[in-house]
Amino acid sequence: MRTLLIAAAAALLSACATAPLTAVEAPVETVDLLLTSATVVDVEKGTTTPDQLVAVRGGDIVAVRPEGQASRYRATRTADLGDRYVMPGLWDMHVHFGGGEALIGENAELMPLYVVNGVVAVRDAAGDLAQQVLDWRDAPPTPDSPRIFTSGPKIEGIAPVWKGVIETGNEADVDAALDRLQALRVDFVKITDNTLKPELFLYAVREAKKRGMKTSAHIPASITVLEAAEAGLSSIEHLDYAMKAGSRDEAAIAADYLAGKYTYAQTMRRYADTFDVETARRVYARLRELGTAVSPTLYGSTTLANLDLDDHSHDEGLAYVGPGIRATYDWRVERAAQATPQQVEDRHFVKDVTARTLPMLRDAGVTILTGTDAGFLNSFNYPGFSLHDELELYVKLGLTPREALAGSVVDGPRFLNQGERYGAVAAGKSADLLVLEANPLADVSATRRIADVVLRGRLIDAPTLERMRGEIRARVAARDASFKPSPAS
Repeated sequence: MRTLLIAAAAALLSACATAPLTAVEAPVETVDLLLTSATVVDVEKGTTTPDQLVAVRGGDIVAVRPEGQASRYRATRTADLGDRYVMPGLWDMHVHFGGGEALIGENAELMPLYVVNGVVAVRDAAGDLAQQVLDWRDAPPTPDSPRIFTSGPKIEGIAPVWKGVIETGNEADVDAALDRLQALRVDFVKITDNTLKPELFLYAVREAKKRGMKTSAHIPASITVLEAAEAGLSSIEHLDYAMKAGSRDEAAIAADYLAGKYTYAQTMRRYADTFDVETARRVYARLRELGTAVSPTLYGSTTLANLDLDDHSHDEGLAYVGPGIRATYDWRVERAAQATPQQVEDRHFVKDVTARTLPMLRDAGVTILTGTDAGFLNSFNYPGFSLHDELELYVKLGLTPREALAGSVVDGPRFLNQGERYGAVAAGKSADLLVLEANPLADVSATRRIADVVLRGRLIDAPTLERMRGEIRARVAARDASFKPSPAS
């Protein structure tokens, strides 16, 4: 018997030795969402990879692999994308919520409008609803909300035109303001120049930097753009400051303005008239060295400059924005309507010279943060929609689609110290994604052709997106039916 057992064992070993080796099958992983037949867009590298799967658990991407490995996953929900393009969701790096407490509801209703347009995160650059926006950042008003990064209340001088700010008249006030903002855990500090003393502006920038806080600003006229950057300013808001920085007479023109010799509009024309390519290149190179970013908000400024040319009465966006917010558009429209022919000509000239600076900033290596200025007050700058307009303007002015997109989905997160979690379709990144019908690296307008959105790991498919659009329009229509303009509207 013992001999028979030994013989059998030997035969078994011999069979194992001659049998072909097979790979050990990986254990099946359970995931919440599995996207198959995906063409993954790498915005940073400017490449696409077809025939991929994207596995999502909770709010995280856990794997991006060749779709032939789909059998490794058991998913609660699987979506065959049919070779559609998957890229990181869009970030709008300059928006506003505001218009007073009466418009809190309308501002909250903008959240799904961003999402249906593929915008998964926004940087709120201050308004008059600072505490409400901070609350929304920590507890979104609806599950269909983009992630909010906010400055909280901005730092200003005494009795400025803006509401909801922190007023400062001396260094102690600035220190207290920064203490308050740190206690609020703001994502960056916004500083503006309506009544803020120039020396306090520079003090605020320097002190915020010492505390490790990012800063964003409108720069006082008496301070050159380079002086603000040398003080440690993290980002310049609005492209007209880049145009101003390229004037060969920036400081002298500013002095004339402060002396009351010229109006603001005349001063902007003088900056544009004295714009010098070599001066601009020198300043922009220094901005790159200092790491100062620029958020152009080009669509917003272009829309305002062209108010005499464009009829907005049939804009699609009007049906998606509440009547109270739409009423805040009037003050800019009315002001533009009062312009003289010379003022209109100057406005267009300044717009055109300013636009020229965008590819120059790109060539200098300055970080561009794709932002729109969408929200209250800024006429016909419709949240969500306008980010696509902004991207298209960048490409029209000479940026590649990859460069335009990078300012939103790569450099946007990095600026806010979120690069580890966002910016790519890759394992370990947040599952905030955009599924497109066409390749956005070939045509940036493809960002408008949205098939699906993945928001914090949840697939919002095309029928659901269409339902959401209908619900937004219905809410706005209901508000329109009962809206009574206030005397201030």
